[in-house]
Amino acid sequence: MKSQKIRDLDSPELQHQLRDIEEQLFRFKLQMSMGQMDGLKKVRNMKKTRARIFTALRERELAAQAAGEKR
Repeated sequence: MKSQKIRDLDSPELQHQLRDIEEQLFRFKLQMSMGQMDGLKKVRNMKKTRARIFTALRERELAAQAAGEKR
């Protein structure tokens, strides 16, 4: 998922996407440990998407704090 698409989503939707990615990563890691899967590229992309989501959520948190301080 691209950064702009992530920034366009609202916070509850991002939280939902984050839970889905975490669940999929858990399943992939389990499959890889059992030798059933070779999808390393997919795991890497999911990790990058997860990092982008965390970044977007943190940006929103900092923006809210800055708006609160200006009042």
